[in-house]
Amino acid sequence: MANWVRACAVNDIPDEDVIRFDHEGSTYAVYRKDEQFYATDGLCTHEKIHLADGLVMDFTIECPKHNGRFDYRSGKAKGAPVCIDLKTYPTKIEGDGVFIDLA
Repeated sequence: MANWVRACAVNDIPDEDVIRFDHEGSTYAVYRKDEQFYATDGLCTHEKIHLADGLVMDFTIECPKHNGRFDYRSGKAKGAPVCIDLKTYPTKIEGDGVFIDLA
């Protein structure tokens, strides 16, 4: 069963960037690339650093602490030091809002 939650406004995220979204004690990262939106857990699986402070390149988020990288479309870890994938979440646009499904 879906649990859609408004994470931000469409215009809150520049193209090829990421923002942090906190909800009910959990942190998420919401990404924008070519008018598409993606969402993952917001903490690196290596040392629990906020990914929204990292660098976005193409479809990759790089953790700001040890430069671990993930494909934010699939959550796949892309090499050491990260070896555990990120959880991803479906997104949708309604009006001017970006929603993620936290079910």
